[in-house]
Amino acid sequence: MKYKLILLLSAALCFSCTKIIRQTVYEYLPQEVDPADIPDPGTSDDDGDDGLAGRLIYSVQSFGVLPTNTPGVNKIKLQNAIDWASEQGAAIYIDPVKGGYPVGSGIILKQNVSLIGVHGPTGRGTAVTLDDGKRSPTGSLFVISDNSHPFITVESATQIRGIQFYYPEQAFDDPSKIIEYPPTIQVSQTRGVQGVTLSCLTFYGATFAMDFQANAQYNASGGFTGGTPCEQILFEHCYGYPLSGQFIAVSSCFDIPRILHCHVNPAVMREFKGDYNKAMLDYVVSRKNYTYRIEHTDNAQIMDIFTYGNYGGIFLGPYTYGQLTNFNFDCVHTGVFKDGNSAFNRVWEVAQGSIIANVPSGSEGIHPFLVQGNGHLSITNVDCFGTSVPQLTSVREATDYIRVQGSSYVTVTGVNCRMRNYSSSSPITIANDKAEVKFVNAVDKNSEVFDYWYKNGKTVTDFGNN
Repeated sequence: MKYKLILLLSAALCFSCTKIIRQTVYEYLPQEVDPADIPDPGTSDDDGDDGLAGRLIYSVQSFGVLPTNTPGVNKIKLQNAIDWASEQGAAIYIDPVKGGYPVGSGIILKQNVSLIGVHGPTGRGTAVTLDDGKRSPTGSLFVISDNSHPFITVESATQIRGIQFYYPEQAFDDPSKIIEYPPTIQVSQTRGVQGVTLSCLTFYGATFAMDFQANAQYNASGGFTGGTPCEQILFEHCYGYPLSGQFIAVSSCFDIPRILHCHVNPAVMREFKGDYNKAMLDYVVSRKNYTYRIEHTDNAQIMDIFTYGNYGGIFLGPYTYGQLTNFNFDCVHTGVFKDGNSAFNRVWEVAQGSIIANVPSGSEGIHPFLVQGNGHLSITNVDCFGTSVPQLTSVREATDYIRVQGSSYVTVTGVNCRMRNYSSSSPITIANDKAEVKFVNAVDKNSEVFDYWYKNGKTVTDFGNN
């Protein structure tokens, strides 16, 4: 009997301790919030408590943002919610609803606020049939119809995650009807911005998805003279197909921007609308923009990015340096355009990638790599090949693998690079007698391994078999 009593007491003590531990841990975890439990922040109880104290996340509907409102009403109410949340450092939950929320442009995401939805990146679109019979994306979705302002401008310590952006009036199959919308998300042009997270976002019908070209001024030599630069900007798992060709542009970011796991593809609306046609893709190419653009930026980190059907893959401007790894630029005219204004720190390491450069543009040559200015470009394990495809105007062969042009001293080195489907006799075009270019263990269009070295205006070593 004594032993049974001891066992019962031990079990009771263990149960009590486990319960206390669970309750203690539970208090520090994000809690699931029923929107019906959240009062309107515009009202207060008699004791002065507005009912929101202690919450970690707040339903956007509790602030009066509703799918049945007009865009103008939702704009005001969403801005009121953000204004309130800025003081609290709070997150606003964008409740998923059928067909999303119509919201007017010009929202300011003030410091300390997060907008949180339910989605990962929806690379082919969410889909639902609305009451009028039309197909639409659905869920944590902002529906944008005006082009007066960037849809949302972000300040410091902000986050947008798990949300879709849809422009239902944008042209789908006729380039002459394309609406030139301002950027969907833009960095503040009036104050410095530090610490922004943009994650798991999808853009449907946007012209320019994310514009982080901060308002800053420089002298003739590129020295910073004033303005409002940005720092520590993170883009990750963002999908879309911008009709200007510009998905992410970063400028004047002085502390390591990161672009990770982003995917640009004209089939982004397939589930509810279909794929863009050839005329639309050809129009995007004709804009001569780059999917990713980096300028006036220190040590940019870019990894696992993709684009399809654009003029350019990535532009690495003269005032920047960093690393680009694990990428694929498919059906482009120029894959990587590397510029540079200094021999000191205008260095880009580019590795583990694939470029399909097969899109013509007038009389210009088609180049997987285009290099000019000062600095250094290191290329490791980057494969290039080409083939014509029916989705857009394309050809089977690029002009070459790399073109080095200009009149400034620049160095380029490459290791283990396969170069296929080019029309020139050599995959390496030198149009700059001050350049030094060296490749080791490269593979030409005949599948022959070769080494190459150009220095002091002449070819020093050429073991090519072509």
